[in-house]
Amino acid sequence: MSENQHFFIYGRNPIIDKLNQNPDQVAKVYIKEGLFDANIKQIQQLCTANKIPVSNVPPRKLIELVGKVNDQGVVAMVSPISYQDYEEWREKIGHRKNPFIIVLSEIEDTGNFGAILRTAAAASVDAILIPKHRQVPVTAGVVKASAGTAGIVPLVRISNVNQTLSELKDLGFWVAGLEADAEATIWEHDYKRSLALVMGSEGRGLKEATLKLCDLKLSIPMSKKVESLNVSVATGLILYEVVRQRRAK
Repeated sequence: MSENQHFFIYGRNPIIDKLNQNPDQVAKVYIKEGLFDANIKQIQQLCTANKIPVSNVPPRKLIELVGKVNDQGVVAMVSPISYQDYEEWREKIGHRKNPFIIVLSEIEDTGNFGAILRTAAAASVDAILIPKHRQVPVTAGVVKASAGTAGIVPLVRISNVNQTLSELKDLGFWVAGLEADAEATIWEHDYKRSLALVMGSEGRGLKEATLKLCDLKLSIPMSKKVESLNVSVATGLILYEVVRQRRAK
């Protein structure tokens, strides 16, 4: 049994109950191929209503997730961390002075995600926004990599990164993102303002459409012998420049 298995539940009624009571804790639902009865339809409808991804998979996949148990053809990946509702969070954050948040875009490695959670907690980040799709959920591996700090910084799930960034800009946030060819380095911007730092995937970085939404484009000076930095390391460097500026007298 893998450590991630502790974060899977199975059986139709338990999953329906979880989707009704705490849908924010459900990261993904796996349904055995070929099932179309009333309970399965209800689960699919609840997932659609709460924008939870569903995968139709062969029986062997369910066995990989929870072992040879009476799974009733459905398994849910449940986060050990509760997420905040985006609309409620946005209403509250708009009243704070110069909030500082991170928006993640397609981070796929559990180690990187956990390290970002740990550094964000140390740097007193106000929230981390994560997309529901193409983003590693909070698993046991992520919690372990965070050294137990996962959940200290509020986690807010969002449906679309670019749409969310546009909404944050309307609230007065400045959006900052890494661009390798940016003229200004991470040390040449003013971060003493409402700031949303968006960090892209490990291999591809930020998409072009996301970069166009960035008010501040950041670069990290590096030796020509090194092509790029790990996303969690890059995030840490920027976070502590923000901390340095905000603590300066």
